[in-house]
Amino acid sequence: MGAAASFLTKPQRLTARAPEGDIPPMDWRGGAVNCEACAYIDLRARDGGRGCEPGHACMQDAYARRIDRFFRWHPELADQQLEHPYFEVRAIAARHASVFRLGGLMNDPDETVRLQVATRLSPAQLERLMHDPHREVRLRVAQRIHPARLGAMRRDADYGVREIVAQRLPLALLTTMAHDPERSVREIVARRLPMPALFILANDPEPEVRRAVAESLPEALLGRMADDTDWRVRWEVARRAPRALLAALRDDTDSEVRQMVRDRLAVPRETQHG
Repeated sequence: MGAAASFLTKPQRLTARAPEGDIPPMDWRGGAVNCEACAYIDLRARDGGRGCEPGHACMQDAYARRIDRFFRWHPELADQQLEHPYFEVRAIAARHASVFRLGGLMNDPDETVRLQVATRLSPAQLERLMHDPHREVRLRVAQRIHPARLGAMRRDADYGVREIVAQRLPLALLTTMAHDPERSVREIVARRLPMPALFILANDPEPEVRRAVAESLPEALLGRMADDTDWRVRWEVARRAPRALLAALRDDTDSEVRQMVRDRLAVPRETQHG
């Protein structure tokens, strides 16, 4: 074993598989990779893809790609490293570890680890992470948790999280997001709300939201938006409104709206829905 250890610590072996121009092998504390101090030194005797090699596949390396390659080769070792002091090791081990061992990582001090946990836990187990301090974790939770459980995330501090909630929330609760402070969230709500709740957003202060309403309103009710202050909303009305309502827009102040009206009127009546 002494001869093997001497062979393993030769500098040229430590960089043998590092791609040209890649960073040199270095352990997560900033020192040299020391195979002799590694619990998995016996793996060095195995062929590529079944062992390990500094600069290519190494759990002690600071480089996440090399750690990931090590655990892809040896997923059965992931459970043993869920308490490793280096967050990259814990996070990558969490991708491969038994799902039954991940509960203890919900309170991990690093958000990268918690994000991996949120990716792998079953949707029923994600409630404990709904109010995680890091937005990326909450984004993942909002994407995966059962829609019926999303109600608690409607007031999340991050609008990106609320956008996902608005996309997935059951329609019975969606009305409660109609007055969200973020325009993009209300726009999503407008595209999903059924009638008559959709009327809540017909007078929204943002034209993008009102246009989304005009895209979803029943055609017969579009007349109430024909005098909207924004030309994009009126254009949408002109595009969808029944033929009988187009007269109100024939002399619109915007040329794009007038052109849409002319295009619609130029089509024979029998080929139009209105």
